[in-house]
Amino acid sequence: MKNTPEIPENDYYGKLKWLMFFRVLFGTLLLGSTIAFRLSENTSPTAFPLLFLYGLICGILTLSLIYLIIFQYVKQYISFVYVQLGIDTFIITLIIFVTGSFSSVFTFLYLLVIICASMLLFRRGSMITAMLCSVQYGIMVDLEYLDILKPLNIQDSLVYADYEWSFVCYKVLTTMIACFGVAFLSGFLAEQERKAKKELITLEDHVQRVEKMAAIGEMAAGLAHEIKNPLASLSGSIQLLREDGQSDVVDNDKLMQIILREADRLSDLVNNFLLFAKPQHGNVEVVSLDIVLEEIVCLFEKDDIHSGRITFSKEFDSRIMIEIDPGHLRQILWNLLLNAAESIEHEGEINIKLYSGPNQNAFIRITDNGCGMTSETIKTIFVPFFTTKTHGNGLGLSIVHRIMESYNTRLDVESEPGVGTTISLNFKQVVVS
Repeated sequence: MKNTPEIPENDYYGKLKWLMFFRVLFGTLLLGSTIAFRLSENTSPTAFPLLFLYGLICGILTLSLIYLIIFQYVKQYISFVYVQLGIDTFIITLIIFVTGSFSSVFTFLYLLVIICASMLLFRRGSMITAMLCSVQYGIMVDLEYLDILKPLNIQDSLVYADYEWSFVCYKVLTTMIACFGVAFLSGFLAEQERKAKKELITLEDHVQRVEKMAAIGEMAAGLAHEIKNPLASLSGSIQLLREDGQSDVVDNDKLMQIILREADRLSDLVNNFLLFAKPQHGNVEVVSLDIVLEEIVCLFEKDDIHSGRITFSKEFDSRIMIEIDPGHLRQILWNLLLNAAESIEHEGEINIKLYSGPNQNAFIRITDNGCGMTSETIKTIFVPFFTTKTHGNGLGLSIVHRIMESYNTRLDVESEPGVGTTISLNFKQVVVS
């Protein structure tokens, strides 16, 4: 049976925050417009309708503060949304009442709260909200028509007048139709959006599974290719040792060296593959990046392969601390320096820069003036067993990328053929008191 992924209730978390924000914004705008109206119309600040409206605005802002406090402890987000929207419909009814009731121009606020309900509670919630709005508006107008309720007009032009019952029914009916019409349309669009989101989640899960299987297939093919040559050497050496007449000690020693060399090669290959497939977290410590960088660069400069051929320039900010396994950090830096050096054919320069960035970020930039890479090559450098070198198994950068991913850090590559390559590492700093 096919399972359709449901949108989690936590998805309401962000929407609820926006709902509370817009309620505060609405209360603030209503307060500003009320003050502007009083000043423009020279209305007494102690007029009862204005005092009632000010009290209503204070109630909106107070409720928003209460919602914000309760929000930290709420577990049932859906129920919390229903409570808020139900109270919102009552507040809108009071605003309509204080601004002329049947003659008020603020009935459109009902439509806004219905649209909010459809975004948060979809079709069912929008229909329930439309019903609350229609019932409240109908009761208010009926009580007004029967002279049981007198609207609080804050403008002389918005006064109660005797209307024909047919016109009152028409006004109430059109308002209700508008509420349910908006509820149906917005609810329908919200449901379509929810279905599209579910289908997208299903599609993403499927794509991830396909990509994972494809990656496993590529890694298996690459691993088989890399193992094939050492196994051939091992098999050939062992066969020669078993053949009669192979009593030359020197030749036997050479064959033994080949066996040991290829066995070590297989061991390194398997270890690197395991490190790529599932990097171990290791012993995470707070390390000083400038000290570790200085140690790695000094060791790398003394390597016979690169000594005298590569010039290093260093620019390190001090006291930049991060949390990482020192072994992982050394492996990352060594692999990146090795790739930078191997991209330089004869003599060249590698620049290493360590600096602080915004939001407590730390950056390491390793720049070389080697052969560079095309944009197509950059897309594949982190693929296991992909390499443009005549030697190597293509796991170095793949391991670096996997280790960086295990620490939720970023690695960016910029390169231009014939100019060089810049690799940027982005770490999160640790503030040490």
